[in-house]
Amino acid sequence: MKKRLYGVVALVILLILSYGVIQYKEKTDNEKLSEENHQVQDGNDRTNMHSIQVTKDQVYKGNLVLVNKDHPVSPVAEASDAVNLSKHPELINGFVLLDNSIRLTPFLVQKFSTMTKAAQKDDVNRFMITSGYRDKKKQTELYEEMGPDYALPGGYSEHNLGLALDIGSTEGKMEYAAEGKWLMDNAWRYGFVLRYPEDKTAITGIQFEPWHFRYVGLPHSAIMYENHFVLEEYLDYLREQKSMTITVNRQKYTIDYYPIIEDTTIRVPVNLHYEISGNNIDGLIVTVYSGEDDASTNEDLNKDASTDESPADTVPAVENPADTVPADEKPQVQKPSSAAPEDG
Repeated sequence: MKKRLYGVVALVILLILSYGVIQYKEKTDNEKLSEENHQVQDGNDRTNMHSIQVTKDQVYKGNLVLVNKDHPVSPVAEASDAVNLSKHPELINGFVLLDNSIRLTPFLVQKFSTMTKAAQKDDVNRFMITSGYRDKKKQTELYEEMGPDYALPGGYSEHNLGLALDIGSTEGKMEYAAEGKWLMDNAWRYGFVLRYPEDKTAITGIQFEPWHFRYVGLPHSAIMYENHFVLEEYLDYLREQKSMTITVNRQKYTIDYYPIIEDTTIRVPVNLHYEISGNNIDGLIVTVYSGEDDASTNEDLNKDASTDESPADTVPAVENPADTVPADEKPQVQKPSSAAPEDG
């Protein structure tokens, strides 16, 4: 009887020790992967590094988080600073609003205004925002009103994230308007991507939406444009590559993917700038560069760079947006021939 009891006790102890070994191995493997990602020599000076603590919550927020039917917006990623643009006319530069309900974050408005200012130099100046940020409650109401064929449930739309907007033209449908054509060729230069292309519906699960643009930032928009990636494909690509370097506008960027299963420590350079974004799935993307931001790294470059060149070679200069646009340069507000439908 005692032997049997001793055997049971020994088995319990063995199971406890085995569980502890597994947990320790997962933790050390995670730390090892983080360290290995930074062993790649990429040309950026990484001799002066320091460690920072990142939490598991970071996986669910940032410019590169994936939002679709399988990956909803996390509560930690919801935009808390979205404002009603009709109540902030100082933010409306180079575009008009479809109605007085449009909400966006000041960050996204600034990025969009930079882009529309550049388009004005090409005599493309009839931009209109038809939809912006929606909270989960508004998205749920839209879903119940329009049904699953035309909207996604609350929390499963990029509009709930605060990094997407629907762009229209006062001249007509985006498929045919000069604004739509200009964005197809140039949006990537300013950190935006067409989120739901016509030939990627099997991957995105969303019908072609020539009006829906998502901000991911440089250099990611350049890589996606060059390789014709949608966000689902790009995040898979980063996971496979683990570490890569790209030069855009003569600015060198290093991108590293970190698998994250718990709070951990990663190493970042002291003397360079970096941005951290989760993918909303299983890891972090750390982008290292020497410039201050998209605008400042581009403002001194050749403004006449050919638009036929590869994004990996050059991106035309991005200037800081003006505080205001003169009244005579604002587009005349006209009733659009076809407003963009509410999308996912």
